[in-house]
Amino acid sequence: MNVLLLGSGGREHAMAYSISQSRRIGTLYITPGNPGTAQCGENVKPDLKTAAEIKAFCLEKNIECIVVGPEVPLINGIYDQVKSDVDTAHIAVIGPSQAGAMLEGSKDFAKEFMERHNIPTAAYKTFTRENLYQGFNFIDSLRAPYVLKADGPAAGKGVLILDDADDAKRELAAMVAESKFGDAGSKVVIEQFLKGIECSYFVVTDGKNYRLLPTAKDYKRIGEGDTGLNTGGMGAISPVPFATEELTAKVVRRVIEPTIRGLEAENIIYKGFIYFGLMIVGGEPFVIEYNCRMGDPETEVVFPRIQTDVLDIFEAIENETLDSFEIKTDPRAACTVVVASGGYPDHYPTGFSITGLETVNNSLVFHAGTRKDGNRVLTSGGRVLAVTSFGKTLKEALGKSYASIDNIAFEGKYFRRDIGFDVDTN
Repeated sequence: MNVLLLGSGGREHAMAYSISQSRRIGTLYITPGNPGTAQCGENVKPDLKTAAEIKAFCLEKNIECIVVGPEVPLINGIYDQVKSDVDTAHIAVIGPSQAGAMLEGSKDFAKEFMERHNIPTAAYKTFTRENLYQGFNFIDSLRAPYVLKADGPAAGKGVLILDDADDAKRELAAMVAESKFGDAGSKVVIEQFLKGIECSYFVVTDGKNYRLLPTAKDYKRIGEGDTGLNTGGMGAISPVPFATEELTAKVVRRVIEPTIRGLEAENIIYKGFIYFGLMIVGGEPFVIEYNCRMGDPETEVVFPRIQTDVLDIFEAIENETLDSFEIKTDPRAACTVVVASGGYPDHYPTGFSITGLETVNNSLVFHAGTRKDGNRVLTSGGRVLAVTSFGKTLKEALGKSYASIDNIAFEGKYFRRDIGFDVDTN
């Protein structure tokens, strides 16, 4: 089977690694890819940016399956564009339709969807430039801290958590009246702050049936002890020690089942991954956000734990046969630690040579923000590498990742040494 994978980050390298292990893979193409994905398949340059370019490439290379890593192509409707063309309709697309991608593409849509299907989430209201002053009044009705979310995708920067009501009002005005986040902030969801512990659940679905993937927990803050600015994620662990059978049963009954049934009831085509970002409050799950794709860096611990051939999973998604399909999981603990550029997530320099990659033999190193210059691998982003390891215990897995990171060097290298600090690592 020839496969085209869209994306260029650590998530896509982890996906490419798993796909390349399949007994069924013919040629794996990745666009635009990175130096890590080039070890798993063939990077396509120049990268395929439009649906027309993607479809033409698929026909030329006899692609049978398109796997969509990031959210933007899904929100822009790549599923619909491929499936509505008689020449490419036979190609499996792992990702939802444009309507399904709105679970991530619009916070307001997601909130209304959860309300319609009685899925637990934080209380909220949505505001625009037209009702800005009602937004001010709503902020006054809440207790601090105040959560403001740009309705549309904002590259992970559209969520603000503020302790001061006046600051929240200023930021609301900046978002809806001054286009702080561009069109993404023309609508802003203000919601009740939920205090608890975060956990991520993932499923694959064929639109009617679903299967759970391994749970994961990521660490968003730049500083140790979960302090400082939010990032795209500084590390992740899987499984989550507190994601007990009892909690999982609640999540399935109250969140996952109603979501799948809701999509089906609303005739929304959804064939791919759903990420449920949850806040566990007093043992009860609340949905903080949906993603219409796998998370990053959670993919770097979830995909390596999947023992079932991923191309078999993708075929079952396309054929709507997940109900008779079993996904096997590695029982060991896994962790990933992100190695970032100094200064991230604010301003950071790039172009530094990375050394020591060839010395790592006890971990998987997934490239996130790297590029090649001749034989050299250079930094090219804020999150540079994700170093994933297995262990009988989480503590053992973390020890392997940190030992591997100590052998990798580049100017300004930064990473958190406390991933998994808030759970039992024995």
